[in-house]
Amino acid sequence: MEAPRWLDEREERAWRGYRRMRRLLDLELARELAQDAGLSEPDYDVLSDLSETPDQRLRLSELADRMLWSRSRLSHHLTRMQQRGLVTREECASDGRGSIVALTPAGRQAIEAAAPGHVAAVRRHLIDLLTPEEVEALGALTHRVVDHLTAPIGPAGDPPRRVAPTSAGPEV
Repeated sequence: MEAPRWLDEREERAWRGYRRMRRLLDLELARELAQDAGLSEPDYDVLSDLSETPDQRLRLSELADRMLWSRSRLSHHLTRMQQRGLVTREECASDGRGSIVALTPAGRQAIEAAAPGHVAAVRRHLIDLLTPEEVEALGALTHRVVDHLTAPIGPAGDPPRRVAPTSAGPEV
């Protein structure tokens, strides 16, 4: 077994700062979203993902993959969203085992009402604190890490590095 490459002081400071920033930012954005729009972050993720598709519908399995959630966990969450009238579920015409999640008019209204405040919070707590060069660097950094974590680990056709979603929930 290879000896660990411990982080040096500079690397450890960057790593711990990133972890602390991510936790605080996630907490503040979730708090403001709930307070201002009555939505949880997963509610917002579902509604925004659906609203960005041409027909405002996605297969449950594709939505679960986007959120890094298990299908079971997402299904339970969607049941609560259905009870609030934000989404509906339909059988998939091409596959009797699959289901389609669709945005309702109330769901469309909820995301349209929530988005301006959420974007303002993202700007206030992150984007507007950075210079244009830092925004570019952040974009490059995040895409490099995402590409690494989702890239195949071997010959073409191998599964991506990302571990199958668990009930632990999304990182986003």
